[in-house]
Amino acid sequence: MKKLKIFTVSFASVYPLYLQKAEKKGRTKSEVDKIIFWLTGYNEKTLQEQLNKEVNFEEFFEQAPHINDNVSLIKGMICGYRVEEIEDGLMRNIRYLDKLIDELARGKAMEKILRKQDHQMN
Repeated sequence: MKKLKIFTVSFASVYPLYLQKAEKKGRTKSEVDKIIFWLTGYNEKTLQEQLNKEVNFEEFFEQAPHINDNVSLIKGMICGYRVEEIEDGLMRNIRYLDKLIDELARGKAMEKILRKQDHQMN
């Protein structure tokens, strides 16, 4: 099966676009990073290492320390698809990140973006 082009795109080339999208709406790099840390288990040091190595999206998610257990709480539309219905695991993870950055840019509170209120109810 042919890999989708997004899988081979350097994460480092898209990261500034995430920052730009958030910062245009008054959000911060720190908030973008917090979302990435929450989703992937990377930290400041390991994220910077991935950016420096210019890994592609496939490698970025394969090497992620731990995909958050609460990703199933991320629901809704992104790029015309219901994120929770995307079958390919890698594409779903990419779209989870897109969705979370979109929520940040739309002004949603970090606690809601990181699904903290749902987690505390369980």
